[in-house]
Amino acid sequence: VQLQASGGGLVQAGESLRLSCEYSGFAPDNYYMGWFRKAPGKVREVISGISASGDSTYYVDSVKGRFTISRDFAETTVFLQMNSLKPEDTAIYYCAAANPWTLVRGEEAHEYEYWGQGTQVTVSS
Repeated sequence: VQLQASGGGLVQAGESLRLSCEYSGFAPDNYYMGWFRKAPGKVREVISGISASGDSTYYVDSVKGRFTISRDFAETTVFLQMNSLKPEDTAIYYCAAANPWTLVRGEEAHEYEYWGQGTQVTVSS
């Protein structure tokens, strides 16, 4: 199983980034996909998730209206479009996959079985 996150970088406040998470080694049709982030001095938090079918999404309040999650089943990739970035969005971003046996609501790290290595997002003011 592999999850490869990419697309991070250094941007200025107000700019955009698009994160990608390419995954392989498990049946994508069964797995809920989530994006987490870990900022220095803060706990890891889930910021967005998308159901196995792609028809249901979740966003934490701090990113609602700015971030959009999507998934491309043909490319086995999950995307996180991040617009209007703020300095407080600075963190390492991780993608993760939750199988249907451990998934509850997709809002807790323990529900996720597989994790990517993370990609750094830095937003300057």
